[in-house]
Amino acid sequence: MFGCLVAGRLVQTAVQQVAEDKFVFDLPDYESINHVVVFMLGTVPFPEGMGGSVYFCFPDENGVAVWQLLGFVTNEKPSAIFKISGLKSGKGSQHPFGAMNIPQTPSVAQIGISVERLELLAQQTPVASAAVSSVNSFTEFTQKMLDSFYNFASSFAVTQAQMTPNPSEAFIPAKVVLKWYENFQRRLTQNPFFWKT
Repeated sequence: MFGCLVAGRLVQTAVQQVAEDKFVFDLPDYESINHVVVFMLGTVPFPEGMGGSVYFCFPDENGVAVWQLLGFVTNEKPSAIFKISGLKSGKGSQHPFGAMNIPQTPSVAQIGISVERLELLAQQTPVASAAVSSVNSFTEFTQKMLDSFYNFASSFAVTQAQMTPNPSEAFIPAKVVLKWYENFQRRLTQNPFFWKT
């Protein structure tokens, strides 16, 4: 039903079913993992109105399991990438694996998937640092940076009558900065990764 992928490792499809609605993947050597992908195999869909909350579990310094909610997968969103590199310390959150006696090994973390109602999934709040940055946040940052640059440069604008001749300074017409700003915005809207080529 589920698969798990860590960069540089083989895909895991042999999930351990620890309860009727709970599944676990072991992640050996978890300290070296930055991101993990959890996905549905496409062979067995969730029952109507159900989805799976995805948790990350690691042993704390005392060997106690710390569970943190990463997000979810559903029939409509059958895969998700989670950043776990910043989660290897910190506090746990409420989770459905508490009553289970799942063995914990010091260098092995776990990904837990709990099948739950979609209404319940919508009410859960994942750990903020587990979200992988998206094009939207990058685009938003770039837009704010462009706005900031244009506003900063425009604040120094003077008319030709106000200019005092200074042979050691170069002046750029505000119209040129505005044209660059508009072109950059247009290209960013068309392809947020245009700058990589």
